[in-house]
Amino acid sequence: MTLTAELYFSFRSPYSYLSVGRYRTMTDEFDLSIALRPVYPLAIRQPDFFERNHPNWLGYTMRDMMRVAQFHGIPFGAPRPDPIIQDMVTRQIAEDQPNIRRVTRMGQAAARRGAGLVFAAEAGRMIWGGQENWHEAGHLERAIEAAGLGVEEIIAEVEGEGQALDAEIAGNQDALEKAGHWGVPTLVFDGEPFFGQDRIEMARWRMEQKGLQKR
Repeated sequence: MTLTAELYFSFRSPYSYLSVGRYRTMTDEFDLSIALRPVYPLAIRQPDFFERNHPNWLGYTMRDMMRVAQFHGIPFGAPRPDPIIQDMVTRQIAEDQPNIRRVTRMGQAAARRGAGLVFAAEAGRMIWGGQENWHEAGHLERAIEAAGLGVEEIIAEVEGEGQALDAEIAGNQDALEKAGHWGVPTLVFDGEPFFGQDRIEMARWRMEQKGLQKR
């Protein structure tokens, strides 16, 4: 029997990126289906989050994400550009956020078709894996193609159904909180949330208890 889970994911979250490829590998190896549930990052949902953080938060997070990538052999680099438009000195978030809205809506459109996990892995590698100007020159379109989807169809949906997609994305956030957490990446399996890229092995352990089998 195929096991199912949901991955709550942000395209601006480095830890989401550092988890999604490993979850994708799990679905390739095991009889497991993981549905992507994209959410907007804290910079959109709570714009004052970064202003309220401890001064050491950013420095530690940068150090930690880099060593996690090195430990797992995952290509990693600062996004060029950052999906969020933000003044890194004042930490103020710009009101207009075209890049994160476009890629998140693409992720939700892919999720509608059951291809969200692959799209997130491919787009995440472009954003966090060193691809310069990932938001231009058809890069995200290649991620759509890698997910087995029609580029024109997805682009038309993103441009024509933005409000509907945003409502679904907001619903994802509500579902995450109802499942018992608020942050990303969080995998929810059998009603149990597993938060963070460092809970993947534990999530697999729980799935094995529930009958996870290799393909």
